[in-house]
Amino acid sequence: QVQLVESGGGLVQFGGSLRLSCAASGSIFSINHMAWYRQAPGKERELVASITSGGSTYYPDSVKVRFTISRDNAKNTVYLQMNSLKPEDTAVYYCRAWGGGYDVNSKRWQYDSWGQGTQVTVSS
Repeated sequence: QVQLVESGGGLVQFGGSLRLSCAASGSIFSINHMAWYRQAPGKERELVASITSGGSTYYPDSVKVRFTISRDNAKNTVYLQMNSLKPEDTAVYYCRAWGGGYDVNSKRWQYDSWGQGTQVTVSS
């Protein structure tokens, strides 16, 4: 299994920046993908950035240009740099790591871990 610990959340003003970190430990060899999700009160959890082991990234339009995901393989850490923050970015941000084989029947990855979440609050 993989253990994930997020840090870096906090309170920031409109237009400000924050950098989140997610440190992975355990069965790190099993990780193919890492990503950041967020969940605002009363809303579903949504993907905000992902990165593959090869470094390919994906962002939804809502955060494209403003957010940047990166990984430091030597430190087993993935980062989320968030710039030009808006009040609608306020949410609990979660780190996810997954990999191994994918079971098409259960639609589950062999390894799939989530962090405990870190709160990001953007004031207007």
